[in-house]
Amino acid sequence: MKNQGGHKTYAVGHLSLGYIISKSASSLLKVEIDTPLIFALSVLPDIDILIPFLNHRGPTHFILIICVGFIPLFIIYGKKAVPYLAAIIQHPLLGDYLSGGKIQLFWPISSNQYGIELGIKNPINVATETIAFTVMLLIMLKTRDLHRLFHSPNIITLIIPTFTLVSPTLLKFPIDVPSPLIPPHIILATLFISAILAKLKIYILG
Repeated sequence: MKNQGGHKTYAVGHLSLGYIISKSASSLLKVEIDTPLIFALSVLPDIDILIPFLNHRGPTHFILIICVGFIPLFIIYGKKAVPYLAAIIQHPLLGDYLSGGKIQLFWPISSNQYGIELGIKNPINVATETIAFTVMLLIMLKTRDLHRLFHSPNIITLIIPTFTLVSPTLLKFPIDVPSPLIPPHIILATLFISAILAKLKIYILG
């Protein structure tokens, strides 16, 4: 997925960090989370890629706008909304800040651009995404979130992260992904697609 400045963005890091951070928040606040929804929110800011009149890393990546958008959810759900805000806000604040290029995090209050710009193929970034993915899997296994993933009523929301995982292959072949990140892409895509198909089978068979 192309972004400003010619960098590329992969989903593994966003999905892994989104889950880890939201799971940590849920444990701290002692609230439950819906894992498929967490995964969907972790990559949701990149929906601007599909909207012609929006620049990538535009409004959907602005932290203040995201926080304001969550105000109604905080009013309705209180602290239960915190892990979901954490899942979506890590996308620009961590993933994009570290490796994706400059971003106007605090627009419209400030137009200053922030970012370390390591580059998505930088060994540090690749190692970070790989480690985050491994940690995420271990947590999901220990907490049985991997099992619950297949029984969530919101399983259909996995379509969003599934698309972000398979789109690099659909948009360019051979796949332009660092080799250490190919297995995480395949594993997550397989898990998500399997969960979706299992739920669809239940719907079809009644």
